[in-house]
Amino acid sequence: MGNNTLTNDEIYRYSRHLLMPEVGVTGQKRLKKASVLIIGTGGLGSPVALYLAAAGVGKIGLVDFDIVDESNLQRQIIHSTSSVGYPKLISAKKRLSELNPFIEIELYDTVLTSANALEIIKDYDVVIDGTDNFPTRYLLNDTCVILNKPLIYGSIFRFEGQLSVFYSSEGPCYRCLFQEPPPHGLVPSCAEGGVFGVLPGVIGTLQATEAIKFIIQQGNLLIGRLLLYDALNLRFREINIRKDPNCPICGDNPTIRQLIDYEAFCNIPTTEELKTEFDIYPEELKNILESKDSQIVLLDVREKHEWEICRLEGAILIPLAELPENLNKFDPTKTYIIYCKIGKRSIEAAYLLQSAGLRVRNLVGGINAWSRKVDCRVPLY
Repeated sequence: MGNNTLTNDEIYRYSRHLLMPEVGVTGQKRLKKASVLIIGTGGLGSPVALYLAAAGVGKIGLVDFDIVDESNLQRQIIHSTSSVGYPKLISAKKRLSELNPFIEIELYDTVLTSANALEIIKDYDVVIDGTDNFPTRYLLNDTCVILNKPLIYGSIFRFEGQLSVFYSSEGPCYRCLFQEPPPHGLVPSCAEGGVFGVLPGVIGTLQATEAIKFIIQQGNLLIGRLLLYDALNLRFREINIRKDPNCPICGDNPTIRQLIDYEAFCNIPTTEELKTEFDIYPEELKNILESKDSQIVLLDVREKHEWEICRLEGAILIPLAELPENLNKFDPTKTYIIYCKIGKRSIEAAYLLQSAGLRVRNLVGGINAWSRKVDCRVPLY
């Protein structure tokens, strides 16, 4: 009994597939022989992994290095409350093994980088992008082009999702659609902007759908098409994508022939570069506030709905987008200590106010860091 044979138990387990002529015994055997690598076991990776395991994909590889946080459970359905604090890979493998003991699960407890991507990805048939950052998206794209692997792309933010299949031997790649990354900080992460809990379930399930279709060689894949989903209005739109002859990696005269430094390509600042002359840490701020210095003003640059979740006592609220029109309200004799959720938006605000001649400091780590290090009564979110 090998990979080309279905046991009686497998025949019964997958019987609803076998009854469909588009799948049948041939398709189910293809699934059993197939290998799929999932990058990330978060919002997208959760439904992808669950449905591919249930479908009988013979080998599933999981790449992740994070641990389960309670804030993940709103959407990362492969994990449970009992998994909080444990590595996501261990949590995911436990759930998948319970779901289907007939499959093999390979774990890669690492950050995917230019140094290891080719080695990890080379033996898999399909790669699924469950990440949430641009350096890894470009890394995955370039690796899959070099290795001629299909990359099933998905992304989510708030109420909107995107989906496509990038397979350079048959259509465009990710760089054909997005040749350059957006400026660093322009696109907020889900940690800053939020995500509708069921949204990754929709997009992730569609990613799993495309993977299964590719393996069983049925249907029309989303090659050369970008699917856009608006959950708030329950609408799907589709955009055609053409292969770019000038694409630097899959075009007629490629200039990228090996993996590059994707952090640098996406202009991601280093830890040292993130340090500014404005930095103030929660413990320092605590001491300053206890001194009751009348020249200090706490400025919250989050959105109004975040202000309703929690705030620092005595702070004033002016959302980041509204700062330029409110510069005349600031007192140049005061020092403004600025905070947001995790300290990114507040850096932008600090540079803006400094350019207007104001004295500013930035709370490193934002109000979440304050909650963790100074006052746990302020809720984390």
